[in-house]
Amino acid sequence: MSALPARLLGIACLLLSAATVRAAPIDVEMREAAQRHRQGDTAAAVAIWQRWAGQGDADAAYNLGLVYQHGDGVPADPARALIWYRAAADKGDKPAQFQIGLMYQNGEGVAADPAEAHRWFTLHRRHHLHHVHAPQMVAWRQQALALIDDRDRREQLAAARRDGALVVAELQRRAGLTPRPAQLALAAD
Repeated sequence: MSALPARLLGIACLLLSAATVRAAPIDVEMREAAQRHRQGDTAAAVAIWQRWAGQGDADAAYNLGLVYQHGDGVPADPARALIWYRAAADKGDKPAQFQIGLMYQNGEGVAADPAEAHRWFTLHRRHHLHHVHAPQMVAWRQQALALIDDRDRREQLAAARRDGALVVAELQRRAGLTPRPAQLALAAD
């Protein structure tokens, strides 16, 4: 291996290990926050979630939305829940988008607005709607359907052969004839 590819490989390994080291504390702390919340220490959990939500973590923001919406260890505050759900939704969190839709549908923390609720319920679908008719997506769907049809036909053929062999073997048994070995093998499958 020449010096340049070896150097590039070394840099890539360092960057990957740095990303892993950076991701580990959030996972550890998010688990710790969840455990503290389950044990009733919601204040400590909220502090951890607020720190990570402030740094842009959608899961932490969503968790804060949940606890404030339901008053789970904190005073219920739907308006505050909506703020945290929006922070998560802005990062593309689909459950947060759905919760916002429910809040608009039920008038929880905001005035009831069916049109706004529908917008939040369908936000992620409209965002990806342009993919539906892309030639590559159409080709993939057609390929998947062809594979599924082929599998179904093979399974149906095998079942028909097996069932047919069982019927023939049963008829031969009733007639007092000995089934042929090939029929016994098919019936055993």
